[in-house]
Amino acid sequence: MEYFTTTSNASRRAVDCVIVGVYKGGKLSAAASEIDTASNGEIRRRIKSRDVSSDTGNCALLTNVPGVKANRVAVVGLGKSDELTATAFRKATGAAVRAISKTKTRSLLNGLAVEPVKDCDVYYRARHTAEVVGDVLYRFTRMKSGRKPAASALRQVGVSISERKHAAHAKLGTTHGDAIAAGVAVAKDLGNLPANVCTPGFLASTAKKLATGKGKLTTRVLNETDMKRLGMGSLLSVTAGTKEPAKLIVMQYKGAGKDKPVVLVGKGVTFDSGGISLKPGPGMDEMKYDMCGAAGVIGTMATVAALKLPINVNVVVPAVENLPGSNATKPGDIVKSMSGQTIEVLNTDAEGRLILCDALTYSRRFKPAAIIDVATLTGACVIALGAHRTAVMSNSDDFRGEIVAAGETAEDRGWPMPLGEEYAEQLKSNFADMANIGGPGGGAVTAGCFLGKFTDGMTWAHLDIAGTAWKSGAQKGGTGRPVPMLAEVLLRRAGALP
Repeated sequence: MEYFTTTSNASRRAVDCVIVGVYKGGKLSAAASEIDTASNGEIRRRIKSRDVSSDTGNCALLTNVPGVKANRVAVVGLGKSDELTATAFRKATGAAVRAISKTKTRSLLNGLAVEPVKDCDVYYRARHTAEVVGDVLYRFTRMKSGRKPAASALRQVGVSISERKHAAHAKLGTTHGDAIAAGVAVAKDLGNLPANVCTPGFLASTAKKLATGKGKLTTRVLNETDMKRLGMGSLLSVTAGTKEPAKLIVMQYKGAGKDKPVVLVGKGVTFDSGGISLKPGPGMDEMKYDMCGAAGVIGTMATVAALKLPINVNVVVPAVENLPGSNATKPGDIVKSMSGQTIEVLNTDAEGRLILCDALTYSRRFKPAAIIDVATLTGACVIALGAHRTAVMSNSDDFRGEIVAAGETAEDRGWPMPLGEEYAEQLKSNFADMANIGGPGGGAVTAGCFLGKFTDGMTWAHLDIAGTAWKSGAQKGGTGRPVPMLAEVLLRRAGALP
């Protein structure tokens, strides 16, 4: 997508469509007011005739508006004028782009970008525009046979700015937003692929392809022999029941010399049957999404590499299948992790933490400035937070606050969850150093406490994305979260924001 900025009046810009807004009470956005004047009151006439609504996200597509160079004017509802948040801005922009995408529109101008949005300057308004465009236009059709649906004709998107001095920040916003949208698309694609295609080997090959031709980014892949040599007994216990070989994917981006890297660890269970602790049949097809942690960190790395950020970032992905084969790990088995700690496997469906703990231990060799693991880890997190917010746990209150704040700004929200010895006590085992589950109470937190046992001495955070990584029902599909949240963390640490 090509992006541009402009201070031109909305009525005078020769694009195929202009997006303008209407607030409650009939108040017009700046661009809508200018077009209304140029058209001798056409917008207000449409409001009076109820062709246009001020309800947030409602969109009316007007054609042949007199005095306007654009072929179409998308008029979207913005709600109350003193309550225009980034969420409402994204919703309104998305509604307009969704309506426009069904036409042959090749170029559009987002006239909403000059509106005052709470805690959202011109950089973020431009960035949100690019992210929303990428999200709305995303399609997953690669597994369909026959003729593919036609792609959107949209090729050029403009962002209105009030003064030329804002152009650099707006341009930076669209550049960052476009790269984040591309990273989100990578994560969505990986999540949406079926498990017979997106295997551990496929994840590894995808990571290698992302590094091709990018000098600062390299990828190497460890096989099961390598992992056995390293003592990753916990990780290998999960893959014991499948013929599909496990992979440990290690991506390294060097954009800041000898600085300590931020390490992102992503859970890559490409299909989770639950193992011997078999999951119920209904909805099991969605367990192809149990690798969305891996998809998220790989997508984030794609964004970092595209933007050539001045920061060092490593990605570590333990990639496995969890199936109930004849060699599968059984409830009650005890395995030894790379750290030397032993684990009593009380439930083979609590497998994500078994692969992550070895990946966290492996990541110590990078001496990270900070480490974040990302995982569709627990159903308990879905009960706690639903599909709206990602759970954020950390052994550092400051680091947890940094991530939560980044999510708020990026419109990819998290929620702080506790850790504590009282929860860790639930993981006690009579036979091993710890059990892999801690009972029904506080399941998301005890899972975080389990991982915390492998992070002593590191600044570490755990993101449970079980509720936010994908949607079910008619809108079933990967969301690409938490790529925007992670990208915001890294942009801030890299000093790349205006």
